[in-house]
Amino acid sequence: MSKAVFPLFPIFSLFSKNSPILFKPLDAVVALLSLGMVVLSAFVGYAKPYNGVRVSIRGEDDTWIFPLDAEETVTVAGPLGDTVVEIHGNKARVLSSPCANQTCVAQGHINAAGQWVACLPNNAFVVIESGERNGEGLDATTW
Repeated sequence: MSKAVFPLFPIFSLFSKNSPILFKPLDAVVALLSLGMVVLSAFVGYAKPYNGVRVSIRGEDDTWIFPLDAEETVTVAGPLGDTVVEIHGNKARVLSSPCANQTCVAQGHINAAGQWVACLPNNAFVVIESGERNGEGLDATTW
């Protein structure tokens, strides 16, 4: 009866000369490469695609989509005139609008998915969207 080379790890006894199956060094390399490919495949297969937070600006005729970290100023044409939307410092806001009540300007900055600002008289809508669909980003007010 042969004694295992590494009694704590019986799999290593397969590399001993007394084993009925003799593994060669190249077999170990192939096994390690195969294991590496399986691990790499798992990371690639389960990795999340880029679904960053983005700002969607909708006007009467046009739509713009920018990442929230963009530095942009967009002029949205509407029936009353131009509404100016600024994206700066991971926040978005309506800088100016031709509407009478200026509620959209008073709303201030928005910076979290689900927040929005609308200038209804001028048909301008700014919303922060997230590509996540698994419920991340929910807060206590949602419940």
